[in-house]
Amino acid sequence: MSSVTRSRRQVRLSRALGLALTPKAVKHFEKRPYPPGEHGRARRRTESDYAVRLREKQRLRAQYALREKQLARAYEDARKESGLTGEALVENLEVRLDALVLRSGFGRTILQARQAVVHRHILVDGKIVDRPSFRVKPGQTIQVKPKSQATVPFQVAAAGAHRDVLPAVPGYLDVQLEKLSATLVDRPKRADVPVTCDVQLVVEYYAR
Repeated sequence: MSSVTRSRRQVRLSRALGLALTPKAVKHFEKRPYPPGEHGRARRRTESDYAVRLREKQRLRAQYALREKQLARAYEDARKESGLTGEALVENLEVRLDALVLRSGFGRTILQARQAVVHRHILVDGKIVDRPSFRVKPGQTIQVKPKSQATVPFQVAAAGAHRDVLPAVPGYLDVQLEKLSATLVDRPKRADVPVTCDVQLVVEYYAR
């Protein structure tokens, strides 16, 4: 799939879900803040409870760019933990390596961040980790490997070029952007995770 086609799909998905998933989608959203399709401007019909829960689940899935099986598995893992399932779900997703690479500002989108991991540009405590789903533990440091830091995309990131489109760095991360290094100082709490989602509706979707 070409980058242009992928970008268009992300814009269309953004409009369908009611939130901008990429910087480019933000601009399109400002021009056309309604769902895609010929009936996009029409007032929404009253949605069923199922439709509302489904859309919320899709919003969470899209923000982490997960496949359905991946999100369903993450839900099952969260369900086994003590405490609120929805909060545990988001907190577990947030410690994925690709998510933290994005939060740190090393990439502009979740897909860029994932690509950086898969292409072996990212170290965790000095060792290459190429699994986006790798769970980073508090105290561990993620860093762009020295050889990769010299490339243009990461030099752009180190200069802070992505900070204008990303949320503020959350408190559970200590980022040294100029060094392309970040340490997870604490386990994320749902209230601090910059994700737009009603997690209780996601839980209700899977628990139906």
